[in-house]
Amino acid sequence: MKDETKCLHSGYTPENGGPSVMPIVQSTTYRFDSTEHIGQLFDMPTAHMYSRFSNPTVECVEKKLADLEGGVGAMCTSSGQAASLLSILNLCSAGDSFISTSTIYGGTVNLFAVTLKRFGIECIFVDAEAGEEEISRAFRPNTKAVFGETLANPALTVLDIEKFAKIAHEHKVPLIIDNTFATPILCKPISFGADIVIHSTSKYMDGHALQIGGVIIDSGNFDWTNGKFPEFTEPDESYHGVVYTRDFGKTAYIIKARMQLMRDFGCYPAANSAFLLNLGLETLAIRMERYCENAMKVAQYFKNSDKIAEVYYSGLPGDKYYDRAKKYLPKGSCGVISIVIKGGKENAVRFMDGLKMASNEVHVADIRTCVLHPASATHRQLTEEQLIAAGVNPGMIRFSVGLENVEDILADIEQSLSRI
Repeated sequence: MKDETKCLHSGYTPENGGPSVMPIVQSTTYRFDSTEHIGQLFDMPTAHMYSRFSNPTVECVEKKLADLEGGVGAMCTSSGQAASLLSILNLCSAGDSFISTSTIYGGTVNLFAVTLKRFGIECIFVDAEAGEEEISRAFRPNTKAVFGETLANPALTVLDIEKFAKIAHEHKVPLIIDNTFATPILCKPISFGADIVIHSTSKYMDGHALQIGGVIIDSGNFDWTNGKFPEFTEPDESYHGVVYTRDFGKTAYIIKARMQLMRDFGCYPAANSAFLLNLGLETLAIRMERYCENAMKVAQYFKNSDKIAEVYYSGLPGDKYYDRAKKYLPKGSCGVISIVIKGGKENAVRFMDGLKMASNEVHVADIRTCVLHPASATHRQLTEEQLIAAGVNPGMIRFSVGLENVEDILADIEQSLSRI
C-alpha cells in the first residue's frame, strides 16, 4: 500500500461484524485461563498481560507506525523525550559512550549532555557537516551508537543520513534518527541506512496538540551479533535466560526495549492517547502536503522581506541544504521555518507579540500556526557555545506554519512586521 492508504488501513483490520474504527481497550489488565499461562508470559511475553508495557489499542498504532517507516516493529512511549532516552539506554550502560550531531533539539541536548552523564553515559557531540575522517576520530572503543535528526529543530539543517549510516556501520554501531519534523511521509530514514527511527508523535503525527507521545521503530537490519552488543547475544537473567538475537531474530532490539526498559520504566501511553494519535495519523499524508505547500509560500514571503535577515528552509532555492533536501525530502521540507529578524531579539519579540492569529506557544508542528523564540525557551538551558553549535541565533524565531488559508497567515505576518 502507498502511504496515504497505510495511514488509514495499516495496523488494524476489523473482524467480521467488528468495529470499523480501531476500538479503545481501556484496561490495565487481561484475564487468562490458568496460572501456568501467566507464568509462561513472564518467561516469554508474547501476549498482552499488563498495560504498563503493552496494550491492544497501542499495539495497532505501533504496527501502523512500523509499516509507515518500513520497520519490523515499534514501541510507543509517553513522550518523544522518553523515546530518545530509551533508544539510547537500550544500547548503552554506565561506562559507554555514543555520538550525536550538535544540531538537535535543545531538550535532547540537555538529556544527552547532562542527565545521561549522571548515569555514566557520555555523549560525544560532532559537527554534522564535518568530514567522515573527522567524525570517525570521535569514536572510542566504548561507543555504542550514532544519533542525529533528519531536520534539526530549530536550525532546520538537513542531515546527510547516508554519510552517517556509512560511518556508524564502519564502526559496527547503529544509526538512530529522530524523524519528527520530516515524518515518514517526507523521509524514510531506514531506506537511507538508518537502523532505529524515533519520533515525538506529539508533533505532526498527532497534529492537533492533543497529547504527548513518542515512538521507537526498529528497522530489523542491524547485526547485533557483531561482538559489540553482548547484552543482545547473551542470556538475560532478568527474563530467565532469554537471548534476544536467538529468540527474536530481526526484532531483537525492539523486543529488548519492551521487555527490559518499558517493564522497568513504565513510560507507556494510555489506550486513549493512542486512539487520538491514530486519528491524527489517518490524515498525516494529506496534511503534510498542505503544510509544505503553505510553508513554501510563507518562506518565500520572508525571503522577500527587507525586515528579515535570514530564512532557514531547505525547500527554498538557494538554501544551504536545498540540494540535500531534494534527495532526502523530495516531497517537501515540512511546515517549520526558522527566521532571523533584523534588529535581534528585541525586534523578534516585538514581531511575535504582534501576531494576532498565530499563537506564541511552546509547541511546534501543530495544525494551527504557532511561533517560538528558541533561545529563551526550548534552548534556554544551553550555553552560548551550545546555542551556536545547535545553530540557534539569539534573534531566531521558529515559525511553524499551520493549515489555515495561507493568505490569512501572510496577512498576520504582514501586519506584525509593519510594527517593526
